[in-house]
Amino acid sequence: MKFKPANNIQDLQYFGEFGGVNPSISDSSTYTFLSAKTMFDTFEGNADGCYLYSRHSSPSNLYLGEALAAMEGTETATVTASGMGAITPVLLQLCDTGEHIVSSRTIYGGTYAFLKNFTPRLGIETTFVDITKLDVVEAAITPKTKILYCESVSNPLLEVADIRGLAELAKKHNLKLVVDNTFSPLSISPVKLGADIVVHSLTKFINGSSDTVGGVVCGSQELIDDLRNVNDGAAMLLGSTMDSLRSASVLKNLRTLHIRMQQHSHNAAYLAEKFENDGLKTVYPGLKSHPSHELFKSMMNEKYGYGGMMTIDVGSLDKANALMELMQERNLGYLAVSLGFYKTLFSAPGSSTSSEIPEDEQEAMGLSDGLIRFSIGLDADIERTYEMMKACMLELNILEAQMV
Repeated sequence: MKFKPANNIQDLQYFGEFGGVNPSISDSSTYTFLSAKTMFDTFEGNADGCYLYSRHSSPSNLYLGEALAAMEGTETATVTASGMGAITPVLLQLCDTGEHIVSSRTIYGGTYAFLKNFTPRLGIETTFVDITKLDVVEAAITPKTKILYCESVSNPLLEVADIRGLAELAKKHNLKLVVDNTFSPLSISPVKLGADIVVHSLTKFINGSSDTVGGVVCGSQELIDDLRNVNDGAAMLLGSTMDSLRSASVLKNLRTLHIRMQQHSHNAAYLAEKFENDGLKTVYPGLKSHPSHELFKSMMNEKYGYGGMMTIDVGSLDKANALMELMQERNLGYLAVSLGFYKTLFSAPGSSTSSEIPEDEQEAMGLSDGLIRFSIGLDADIERTYEMMKACMLELNILEAQMV
């Protein structure tokens, strides 16, 4: 039977304290007990259904975590205050001093900076590799390696990870495969392809309204218990706790994710095909020209398409900046980082979201100055959007310079 992640979300039923169709928000940082023994048992993790302090857990956070675990097909999940607040505790929980991580070289700049600049201070080293080449990945594994880390669809180059192949390598070498699925919620279900742990920045597509920062770790009960352990749990002790009000907000938006992802994907596919036909250097996993198009197709939950992220390369940073400024002026979207908003967002990642990566390494991975990353919005009339974008490109002489 096919895995249907949206059904799993829909099948969860929560009622509020007074019969509300939305669960009541637990707007408390601490909780009272009728007996001292129950407080002690709760602190020791032996009192199901009781809450002690909201950094440990809260009803609102557990509702959202349960829904996201259902979406990803994991035993459970824990929500965090940001995407980085999900990624960093997982890596630190699984790796000790003297151990090693093999990571994709094309990942979010904040994750890259954490692995490149911060974890070495703790004695944890990382080898960055071309994640699309399984032989290169395996060659980088050492006896001290503990984690394979990748993004389902990489930020910002939209490389696609062979999750099944990476999962086989992880199993062969007794490693944990950690996958950031931020760019492809619902479209790809990494755990069903063999991944051990899935992380998301909830800030992006899952929340969808650019008003909340959040993250989640989806995995086994054992892993989540370890992360929450009061004595040595990285999520617990580093304090990356999500606020209950924000959890409730994300949970409400999660219920429309399946509709939004279909529209994001539809619009992105339309624009990508049009821009490629116009002669622009366009990267989108749904294009047959994408080197991993068939791989993505083999992994995807078909109904949700190839996602809402695409890139075009206009040749130089000056042209990229001029185009983005003009598109914003014409109300085609916003010159802004992040993704998953109802409006299209665009940025030049080499000088923004990937600026933590040194220029020589950006060049080696193919991240050029003229690359524009688009998070395509929910436009109702995508044909009109295309004509308006094309007019901007013609006005700036970008199309003529790119056409062959």
